[in-house]
Amino acid sequence: MKRLFRACGIIIGLFVVAVALGTLVPRPLFGPGSDDAPKSRRILVLSNPIHTDIAVPLDDVVLRTFGFLLDDGMPLDAPEVKYLVFGRGSREFYIATPTWDQLKPMPLLKGLTLDRAAMHIDVAGPIPEPHPEVNGFDVGEREFGAMLAFIKDSFYEDAEGPLIIPGVGYGSFDKFYEADGYFTALVGCNTWTARALREAGITTGMWNPLPVTLRWSLELHN
Repeated sequence: MKRLFRACGIIIGLFVVAVALGTLVPRPLFGPGSDDAPKSRRILVLSNPIHTDIAVPLDDVVLRTFGFLLDDGMPLDAPEVKYLVFGRGSREFYIATPTWDQLKPMPLLKGLTLDRAAMHIDVAGPIPEPHPEVNGFDVGEREFGAMLAFIKDSFYEDAEGPLIIPGVGYGSFDKFYEADGYFTALVGCNTWTARALREAGITTGMWNPLPVTLRWSLELHN
């Protein structure tokens, strides 16, 4: 039993060290470099205790890129909609756990081990800043386009386009879609957010599996 406790302590210690180094070491290592282009686009990172999303302001460029969402019934043309919100996560855990009181053992197990990935898309009105759960960043047009392309490529598509997961959602307007690839807790929703932000020219930590470490790395390196 003592050996088991010792082994668990070593594993926990290694995880803590890895998370600390993943926060402190920047990615890319030497930053994105200087860019004199105007940073005319503002994107937002929305956080809760276990998950992060990216909110992009809804305009003609975003509508052209994600027009299939309008075709699938999302109210992108409603005047009160100001942001499109993207997140990626474990398919089973994401769909089955809209709130903590609906947590179930099997979806949690899938989310902690290996699962198909899913994209969750929602709309939002004005999002206030500053706010403890909102980090805002100004990026250039080229970087904004690169981030949108990365998000679009995160959807799994067949010959007809992205595949919606029918009949599931947290509310009246959000949608779930099949995502490209698989999900694990070590390379999960927050590491996807970090990768999308790097596409936008924002420096993150080397490895950010938790929302709090992603927030810390964003504040430290930017």
